[in-house]
Amino acid sequence: MNKIKPFILTVVFLAVAVAVAVGQGTVKGALFDDANGEAVPFANVVLEGTTYGAATDINGFFLINKVPEGNYTLRVRYVGYEEYTEPITIKRGQVITRSIKLKAASQMLEAVVITDNRAEERRIQTQVSVEKISASQIQQMPSIGGQADLAQYLQVLPGISSTGDQGGQLYVRGGSMIQNLTLLDGMIVYNPFHSIGLYSIFETDIILNADIYTGGFGAEYGGRLSSVMDITTRDGNKKRHSGKVGLNTFGASLILEGPLMTEKNKSKTTITYLLSAKNSFLSKSWDLLYAPLYTDLPNGLPFDFTDIYGKLTLNSGYGSKMSLFGFRFDDQVLGYQAIADYHWRNYGAGTNFMLVTGASAILEGSVAYSKYKINLDDASGDNKYSSIGGFNATMAVTNFLGKNRLKVGMSMEGYETDYEFVNQYGQRTTQNEPTNDIAAFATYKLMLGRWIVEPGLRLMYYSTLNDFNFEPRLSAKFNTTDKLRFKFAGGMYSQIFLDARSDNDIVNLFTGFLTSSGSLEHPATFLGQKVTSTIQKAQHLVAGAEYDFTPHLTANAELYFKNFDNLFNSNRNKMYSRMSDAEYGPNGRYPKPEYYMTDFIVERGMAYGLDFSLRYDVERLYLWATYSLGRVQRTEEKEGYPDNTHVYSPHYDRRHTVNLLATYALGNQRQWELSARWTYGSGFPYTQTQGVYQNILFGSLAEDYANANGDFGVHYAELNEGRLPSYHRLDIGAKRKFSFGKRSLLEINLSITNLYSRENIFYFNRITFQRVNQLPILACFGANFSF
Repeated sequence: MNKIKPFILTVVFLAVAVAVAVGQGTVKGALFDDANGEAVPFANVVLEGTTYGAATDINGFFLINKVPEGNYTLRVRYVGYEEYTEPITIKRGQVITRSIKLKAASQMLEAVVITDNRAEERRIQTQVSVEKISASQIQQMPSIGGQADLAQYLQVLPGISSTGDQGGQLYVRGGSMIQNLTLLDGMIVYNPFHSIGLYSIFETDIILNADIYTGGFGAEYGGRLSSVMDITTRDGNKKRHSGKVGLNTFGASLILEGPLMTEKNKSKTTITYLLSAKNSFLSKSWDLLYAPLYTDLPNGLPFDFTDIYGKLTLNSGYGSKMSLFGFRFDDQVLGYQAIADYHWRNYGAGTNFMLVTGASAILEGSVAYSKYKINLDDASGDNKYSSIGGFNATMAVTNFLGKNRLKVGMSMEGYETDYEFVNQYGQRTTQNEPTNDIAAFATYKLMLGRWIVEPGLRLMYYSTLNDFNFEPRLSAKFNTTDKLRFKFAGGMYSQIFLDARSDNDIVNLFTGFLTSSGSLEHPATFLGQKVTSTIQKAQHLVAGAEYDFTPHLTANAELYFKNFDNLFNSNRNKMYSRMSDAEYGPNGRYPKPEYYMTDFIVERGMAYGLDFSLRYDVERLYLWATYSLGRVQRTEEKEGYPDNTHVYSPHYDRRHTVNLLATYALGNQRQWELSARWTYGSGFPYTQTQGVYQNILFGSLAEDYANANGDFGVHYAELNEGRLPSYHRLDIGAKRKFSFGKRSLLEINLSITNLYSRENIFYFNRITFQRVNQLPILACFGANFSF
């Protein structure tokens, strides 16, 4: 009898569990904007008077399951929209599906809705070291260069350091540029910025949402050590054909969108298109508009680029959808200040989909191919070239388990690098090699009263190297009160990409892509330990707090620490190539130290700091202030001796960063908007020039060195012991909107970059001792017409 009791209890427990499950129902569906049919992400969907609820995902989808049978009121609230309510009755085992269209709210209701959204956000999201950015937030920036851009907004975020007007140079909490992962609709983009730092490759008005993770990101992301930028574009207008045309003194833009198939009768299925194009003609408009005012810039600003993006989307209207997309981004600079000609090109195509399966799960996936190329031709006479191209694919299933959810998936990447670089000693480094990896991941979101806990695990297998990595992740938030929240995140990360830049350049214009696949030479040992893997690794730890002083004033502070292991850096001291067997020295040793012959050196490092932000948002006024205090260090073996280490600051170590942003709307219809942004960054490190000399290459003992013409030689000081001048700049902007009926809008804008014409350094050539500054005071006038 004693053995039968546990069995009977187990059967009774299972029977009760099944009865409870059968007696429960599910509410699922999708939210759309009533005006254009676009998805409404991150809205709050609740069953009023209960604790059952959910936030819509990036596609506007929501699912609330394990709801007891009964009568409820479904309520939807989101900033900028009228509240939606609907009485529903949930029966045993029933699945209720809704396609809900939200109507724009009057401005009088926005304050109430904002408060409600913040309360829900605190309750169900951890949001550690992440900023969720929409197009409307980006447009609160001064429209520098004729339009607000994601590149300008990223420079305001705490924890991000920028070189300013020099595009493609963003550093996130101690990570190098190549340690940042950028995704566009699930596709990897290797360089998301243009040569002029005012622009990214992403057209602002087609962005639905951008998630910017500065550290501690979850297990669904991998392959990078520092940060993630995950951008999702809109699907296109489902109601009518529409567009936007922009023209300013820097360039022009065009957006076209609309339905190829609209909703019919009871069918909610639609097919939409979205096309965008952006072009810079600054190199041509400079001669006409700016050259007479800037005689000290005889070569003008030859920054030219062209961006094209297209997307087709099939949407069921209830959450399931599929998209096809493609892009091409070209960038070219010819003879800027007689320094260099350089250009880069991105292109790619892919597809992504989401399938709502049953009452408690969704299936998501993406497959894409992209390629990036960069060329640099400078005064050295040695062309520098790098390209990387390949595919990435992801498949994931999310299971909704009441208030909790489980997400499991797999991802694959395959790419090929082609690289050629000649350093200051004339040593050439090349790589042409395929690489691939595969990963499996799982995350579980657990709601425990005031606690929100999200453990995760990513298993990375670099098949080319036969190297397996175990990467646990964890984030958590504790809602202490309605106003105060504490949060935490941490994890382990790995990366195979290498940054192939030269640390001897005072400001660098070239960054190549390499992989640590084993073909490039590196030291056999580091700090007395054998180097057994070429996978770079990092560990993140983030802790912070959020506090709402009022419903409209919020402060956020985060402390972070990143530890970097097994880093590989370009060997700036490579002076010799490997010798053939016939040239070995006595006892089989090389006559030159290995330290001067390997392509890369091994390092370790750390980054730590504090990020603080204060945000005030009420009706017409928006204020945002951020401050970052950071420190980045690297440790290397000095001249290859393990007992002689050297600790230095990499070129992106910035101690202090301050950003102030203000926007104010004027007029009865808020048709006027004034904005200003001031930014400050302490100086980046650089290696000073200790001296110069004539380097005579003795071809033979009979060389007439007294009359020989040698090369120009540079004797460098200690690595990065100097500091460049601090960077600061004030930008202002003004907009005026004119309405023409319900659907047409004309916006006139004026912006001024670098209002007090601060001379911020752009480039310094240590050979010619030529300094080139970044943008001087520069005004831009433009207009945008929406229809």
